[in-house]
Amino acid sequence: MNESLHAAYTGSTVLVEQRNRVLRNTYWLLALSMVPTVLGAWIGVATGFSFFAGSPFVGLLVFLAVAFGFFFAIEKFKNSGVGVALLLGFTFFMGLMLSRLIGAVLGLSNGAQLIMTAFGGTALVFFGMASLATTIKRDLSGMGKWLMVGLVLLIVASVANIWLQMPALMLTISSIAVLLFSAYLLYDLKRIVDGGETNYVTATLSIYINVYMVFQNLLALLGVLGGERD
Repeated sequence: MNESLHAAYTGSTVLVEQRNRVLRNTYWLLALSMVPTVLGAWIGVATGFSFFAGSPFVGLLVFLAVAFGFFFAIEKFKNSGVGVALLLGFTFFMGLMLSRLIGAVLGLSNGAQLIMTAFGGTALVFFGMASLATTIKRDLSGMGKWLMVGLVLLIVASVANIWLQMPALMLTISSIAVLLFSAYLLYDLKRIVDGGETNYVTATLSIYINVYMVFQNLLALLGVLGGERD
């Protein structure tokens, strides 16, 4: 009986240590991934990088092809250093993709302030969701299907607005995206805390995309609603 209790206690301790290690490594790699993101954004702004600006739909298709290529490769090599290198390469690419929006915001007289506000808002969302993920005892796995439905609808609306070009719809999409990816942050972090995700490279990829999308859409909202021109 004592041996059974000891084995159960030991197994539980190992699981807790494993979850903490995955969470800790995820946070470290997420922090590291910000470096190539900032570098990519800086290079994009400095060089005037424009990704199929004249053909947004083609640009979207190419972006999705490149992004899913990275996803496939990262998943394949997630258990090796190659996976980490691919993840950092992906974050550099995402920084380049963000540079056009950042360049547009920097063209505003209060652009730098808006970027810092979006960064601060994203940080608050991240730390808020991280705190919730470690304190909520309820199983949130059921959120996954509803979040996926919301994501599909958001993608459909975003693609439709490429042709519609409706400012009100764009603001609505960005607002919903901030809420949706904030919820995804909570969902993905809770999966790590509950032991549902045991690979920190895959975990970092999911968390990074959520943080990126929250920041991008917050910045877009701030640029439209709070931007000041000379």
